[in-house]
Amino acid sequence: MSGATVAVRDNARFDTAALERWLAANVPGFSGPMSVEQFAGGQSNPTFRLTTPKRAYVMRRKPPGQLLKGAHAVDREARVMRALEGAGFPVPHVHALCQDDSIIGSWFYVMDLVEGRIFWDGDFPGVAREGKAAHLDAMNATLAQLHGLDPVAIGLSDYGRPDGYLRRQIERWSRQYREDDLAGRTADLDFLVEWLPTRAPTDEAVSVVHGDFRIDNMVFHPERPEVIAVLDWELSTLGHPVVDFAYNLMMYRAPAAMRWSLVGRDLDALGYPDEAAYVAAYLRRTGRTQIADLEVHVAFNLFRLAAIIHGIKGRMLRGNAASADAAGMVAHMDTLAATARQVAEDWERGRR
Repeated sequence: MSGATVAVRDNARFDTAALERWLAANVPGFSGPMSVEQFAGGQSNPTFRLTTPKRAYVMRRKPPGQLLKGAHAVDREARVMRALEGAGFPVPHVHALCQDDSIIGSWFYVMDLVEGRIFWDGDFPGVAREGKAAHLDAMNATLAQLHGLDPVAIGLSDYGRPDGYLRRQIERWSRQYREDDLAGRTADLDFLVEWLPTRAPTDEAVSVVHGDFRIDNMVFHPERPEVIAVLDWELSTLGHPVVDFAYNLMMYRAPAAMRWSLVGRDLDALGYPDEAAYVAAYLRRTGRTQIADLEVHVAFNLFRLAAIIHGIKGRMLRGNAASADAAGMVAHMDTLAATARQVAEDWERGRR
């Protein structure tokens, strides 16, 4: 896995000697000395590159400080990746999980560093035009592969409740939005908190869902249009695959200022499919004929991302945001919320 690293930030420092001793005792083949850098990206669980003379690892930990209940579940990340690796899905190999706060101050896990390409921009910079669409299609195919796995067969039957996923997600993110008083309120988010429960489609399918499936959460092969590792499983659970797909589809709707967004880009010049063709490719791969109420799913995902950023705003104000770019993310919150409300209101007009 490649990505820009920086010196460990002041609000994420920990006892590196204690970590090195723990790794020597719990990770087969580990041997120091070890150097530690922090990955520049990531807004939730701080992520670190651990480099030794023989190999490099990645550590993800819960952030220090006061946390919302149920957030930053690194133990769930480790569990789902281990199950998916066993099913042949592209994820990093997890070496060890630590649930002892006394080691570095919070739970963490250590996994392989997968060498490849991570793209932050929706136009796959550095990829020739004739290969860009193939990279986008590889993302589509990988998500369809995930949704085709049987949770029971891979040992994840109890990874989440199989019923009412969308309604529970609306309740969860609405609650976290309302409970974080420090981050404040917005009229658009307040509207969506009231509107979404009245329009949520009834769930009819269950799969493992990633919860944050977009371009910058995957590692591509160094040369080929192939996803070799999907990262950041913090929001994963059992749920409706269409909700997960609609999150990925947000790249066609999200504010152009977000680097992974395709809004405002010349899709023809990039060789990309339009939104309808991207949806059709997913339908073909998953055996579906249509997605009912797709706009409601898109509106929810725009709302959820705005609510997640609302949480980032709260952590930033408390001084424990994982990324130095937290302020940049927070700047997108109002536009995301306004876009979600516009999708909702357009859908309502279309029903009349």
